[in-house]
Amino acid sequence: MVKVVIGAQLPAEVRASWPKAWEIVEQRLTTPELEEQCRDADAVVCLLSHRIDSAFLDACQRLRVVANYAVGYNNIDLDAASTRDVKVCNTPDVLTDATADLAWTLLLSAARRVTEGQNLMRSGSWAGWQPDQLLGQRVTGANLGVIGWGRIGKAMAKRAEGFGMQVAYCSPRHDPSTDARQMPLRKLLEWADFVSIHCPLTEATKGMIDASALAVMKSTAVLINTSRGPVIDETALIDAIESRRIFAAGMDVYEHEPKVPTVLLNSPHVVLLPHLGSATFNARREMARLCGEAVRVGINGKVPDNCVNAEVFQ
Repeated sequence: MVKVVIGAQLPAEVRASWPKAWEIVEQRLTTPELEEQCRDADAVVCLLSHRIDSAFLDACQRLRVVANYAVGYNNIDLDAASTRDVKVCNTPDVLTDATADLAWTLLLSAARRVTEGQNLMRSGSWAGWQPDQLLGQRVTGANLGVIGWGRIGKAMAKRAEGFGMQVAYCSPRHDPSTDARQMPLRKLLEWADFVSIHCPLTEATKGMIDASALAVMKSTAVLINTSRGPVIDETALIDAIESRRIFAAGMDVYEHEPKVPTVLLNSPHVVLLPHLGSATFNARREMARLCGEAVRVGINGKVPDNCVNAEVFQ
């Protein structure tokens, strides 16, 4: 019998379509608990919070498929999996629009001080309209800098068209199919009124938005991050926010997630969300479907379409 371990609760209607012959263990598990359950498992569906490294894979030598319930897979040691002939799969495409929509939610909320306004209303202390009350930044016609020019970054830029924004992107690869301008990071940070981060977490991007990067941004600029928390040096961000070096930030991911510095929690200039990028009913269903399909194909000796180390099996 095929054993599949799922380290979280997936949408029930999707999981119900998986083969009845599978033995399925589905629980909210920590990484050590997941490892214990996977010692005799053929496949695992894991979260970004689960660290799948060489020690994990050595303890779970029956594993043939690791399906990550996310588009990113920096929580998985890809080289360790490849050397052990373990297929690693992710969930591309299906969460693109959901994440881009949320990035826009953060951008508009931070620019127009929505959280502060809501808190004022809920406190019962609003005394009526005033000319200087909670003034924010103009979005329409502004400059949008996109860091990372993958599916989500491009979707973010597409939404900017409706606001008449000028768009530039920072990416190692030039895209001749777009009218957006390619810029090196520093120039983009100097130019942009809004900076939205959509790059993967790698050794090159870890801590990329540090004190020197924040120092060249406009004092009126808004920084948005829906990619991975460690791309931003949060200590440097806190300093930039407190000193009003930048206007505001909108964050859905954090450097030491789920821990968030108290200063950020208490700052009126930061909009905070609990990693909701893909949190729509449709996106989460499709992510579960892709994971199930990856497991089904992978345990039958084939290479799933969403396998990120497919070259190892060709």
